[in-house]
Amino acid sequence: MLVSGNKSRPIYRGLEPDTFAKHNIIVTDGDGCAAVIEMAIAAGDAFSKRCTVLLCTKDLSDHERDESVRALGPATVWFFPTLETLLTRLDGMLRTARMGTRLYASGSEPLIGSTVKTALAHGIDHRSVSTEHRGSNKRRVQCVHCKGMTEDVTSTAVRCAHCGHTLLVHDQYSRRLAAYMGVRADAEVLGETPASIGVFQ
Repeated sequence: MLVSGNKSRPIYRGLEPDTFAKHNIIVTDGDGCAAVIEMAIAAGDAFSKRCTVLLCTKDLSDHERDESVRALGPATVWFFPTLETLLTRLDGMLRTARMGTRLYASGSEPLIGSTVKTALAHGIDHRSVSTEHRGSNKRRVQCVHCKGMTEDVTSTAVRCAHCGHTLLVHDQYSRRLAAYMGVRADAEVLGETPASIGVFQ
């Protein structure tokens, strides 16, 4: 049974442009582009010219990618085929970032969580990262038993990609790991697992 109202679940307040920032780093994916475009339009050209957009193109066709970038205006845009390669670039940028840099993340929950996790590693408070969730509710789940990560989870129960145990997906979220917790579903009665329900589409 999922725990409702869990205080560890992240809250996404929506992208808010800092018009006084000297440099803006925006991390996004196909679904998150719409929120970035809305923010850029509201903030104006002066804001866009101080932006560097890191775009994960994993789920985008070439046409969709080109259309998304055209709508972003004058901002500098970098393309990354996977979230992992994007995060490597973000890590490098944050290593050399100066005072007056603001960080934004928009799109899937794993993208936002991984961006915040990278920011934390550089001493950036999670509350100073402007975030907006758009698109899929797929989750990244850590098995609390083998510590392995299972990506793109859409159901309340999932087989761990590492140890093979059936895990019950909890609402308990770790900002440090950018993942939800998965606990062995038959921990009390061996072999007895609940029905899996697809709820994180």
